[in-house]
Amino acid sequence: MTEKEIFTKIAQIIHERFELDLAQITPALNFANDLDADSIDIVEFVLELEDTFGSEIPDEEAERLATVGDVVKYIAAHQKKA
Repeated sequence: MTEKEIFTKIAQIIHERFELDLAQITPALNFANDLDADSIDIVEFVLELEDTFGSEIPDEEAERLATVGDVVKYIAAHQKKA
């Protein structure tokens, strides 16, 4: 899966979960600052990412993922090889 495909899936999740217009979702979007997401929102979002992409994101790694771009790069680097 390409980074563009990963970004598109993540953008759709953010659009549905945080009711944000798709046009506003960019790689620079910061979860805490731009979405006003609390820790429970972030945990639920990470769980949805794990389900969607079929890989586990350890808590210590999830804490470092501040932007959409961070998540895209993490998932691209850790996706299971088919």
